[in-house]
Amino acid sequence: MRSYQPDLTPPWKKSAPAPEVPAEPDLVVEEAVTGFCGAVIRCEKTAQGPTVTLEDRFGKHRVFPMEPRGFLLEGRAVTLVRPSAAGPARPSRTASGSVAVPGARARVARAGRIYVEGRHDAELVERVWGDDLRIEGVVVEYLEGVDDLPAIVREFAPGPDARLGVLVDHLVPGSKESRIAAQVTDANVLVVGHPYIDVWEAVKPSSVGIPGWPAVPRGQDWKTGVCRALGWPENTGAAWQHILSKVGSYKDLEPQLLGLVEELIDFVTLPS
Repeated sequence: MRSYQPDLTPPWKKSAPAPEVPAEPDLVVEEAVTGFCGAVIRCEKTAQGPTVTLEDRFGKHRVFPMEPRGFLLEGRAVTLVRPSAAGPARPSRTASGSVAVPGARARVARAGRIYVEGRHDAELVERVWGDDLRIEGVVVEYLEGVDDLPAIVREFAPGPDARLGVLVDHLVPGSKESRIAAQVTDANVLVVGHPYIDVWEAVKPSSVGIPGWPAVPRGQDWKTGVCRALGWPENTGAAWQHILSKVGSYKDLEPQLLGLVEELIDFVTLPS
């Protein structure tokens, strides 16, 4: 008689373990379920387990869990694993994690734009995505709030060759921001938003050297309340410059913001 293991699966029906392959930058693989094919951009450790970000030939980014036999390498099932610290020399990359293009000249500005709420939002986007935006010819402008967003969109006059992407702070169900964003229905406009009260919160507390962003009582200016709770001088401009100085790359930002900004860049640059 043939022998069986405790799980009652015949030995000849068991799949051979897939080889483990380090997810080194620029390794091109195909995700087994969706068929998405792209080069490895980065690996990250999350509460749900390690993930890998792939970039396809159009510049589209997608994040996948690094599950056993989850990817195909030259048609063969493999298990991606995080690369060791002492791996081969990596290609130079921009602060956003994209492959750097040495000597590349800035592209003439597109008609399309990305709007963000305020100066701090614009400075943070420039800090991380500035090199990418210049190569793509995308200009980022700030609105000083979203109260007049519908009128601003009408004035911009978006179209297939002049798309508009908008990043909104605190875009959560039932908020004032969500009601205003719902008034924008043009197909050539994409409005997305993060859940944070202010873009300060999109910077990881660990990067700033604090245990977490403090809760500020309703009715109190949030930025001033943060400074008070952390024992910083109540100078929000200086506080922001301190926070911004701690941002060296995408690794210092929360994943929610990363995905949103990349979605907006794709929207205004990729063919409709």
